[in-house]
Amino acid sequence: MQRMGMVIGLKPEKVAEYKRLHAAVWPEVLDMISKCNIRNYSIFLKEPENLLFGYWEYHGTDFAADAAKMAADPKTQEWWDVCMPCQEPFETRGEGEWWAMMEEVFHHD
Repeated sequence: MQRMGMVIGLKPEKVAEYKRLHAAVWPEVLDMISKCNIRNYSIFLKEPENLLFGYWEYHGTDFAADAAKMAADPKTQEWWDVCMPCQEPFETRGEGEWWAMMEEVFHHD
């Protein structure tokens, strides 16, 4: 299992919409997340800075393949089309990233 964290900005005028969307995530999107070996997925919001922190545990063996599978899913693409206009990616994110991936520097069970 691999723990993964990521961060992105949230446009101030989109906070209520983003919360509303994530209070009722589409079942097909949730199913695809599970099919791509992602578990214990959470998104946290820090206001008033409007930072989103995402965390999940990856239980597969090929994250790149599972990420490509998710990205190819039409319903997931539709979900992203709804959510992405709410978000403000960091200029310093890695190439090909929307959410900026984070390095785990500490963990305690």
